[in-house]
Amino acid sequence: MEETIIKAAALLSAGVCMGIGAIGPAIGEGFAAGKACEGVAKRPEEAPLLTRTMLIGQAVSESTGIYSLVIALLLIFLFGRG
Repeated sequence: MEETIIKAAALLSAGVCMGIGAIGPAIGEGFAAGKACEGVAKRPEEAPLLTRTMLIGQAVSESTGIYSLVIALLLIFLFGRG
């Protein structure tokens, strides 16, 4: 009985981890893309630099989502399976 509760809690926690862990990168990447579009609209000659900077910022922002994925996978495969 105790093992079943641990498995259920691990699987539920993995889902919550990915749900909450995906919100931050989504907001951050959307904000970065929006600001890059504004920058390109104002100064089209700077488009390559703005695009490169935006992609680096999005990659850094996405790393938190990847950390959440790793934690969720650890919860699933270490505790969720028996």
